[in-house]
Amino acid sequence: MSLRPGSVTWLATDEPHPARDAQRNALRCAISADKQGWLDLWADDCEIFDPVGPSLFDADGTGHHGRAGIEHFWDVAIAPVARFDVEVRTSYASGDSAAQEATFTTTFDDGSRAEVDLVTVYRVDEAGLIVSMRAYWELDKVRVSSTS
Repeated sequence: MSLRPGSVTWLATDEPHPARDAQRNALRCAISADKQGWLDLWADDCEIFDPVGPSLFDADGTGHHGRAGIEHFWDVAIAPVARFDVEVRTSYASGDSAAQEATFTTTFDDGSRAEVDLVTVYRVDEAGLIVSMRAYWELDKVRVSSTS
């Protein structure tokens, strides 16, 4: 595991809940570039929609499914990032799910940055493994800055 700089600022409630805990663990692994630790948090029949709908990570908007799908998502969406900084402002947990409102700031090797406000919804199974993550954000609201 290689270490990557980054931070999570958790301003939301920190009351334990399986889905909220899963999200925190997923963020911790993404920030520290722990691919295997991140993959281990997911159920075999999992899915990721980040964002929900067609995007540069998922042209047809059908999501990433199963172990191979989430590993591909890691490789195209998480691995290329040099630094993650996340601020979670609110978190609501109910049943098998938790929704968070946050801002993600990603910095790339060339120093360029992308900042986006989003809502994520994590759903877990009885074992606390993630079965679904859906992120709601709008490409035209991503704030991009470059080093040039």
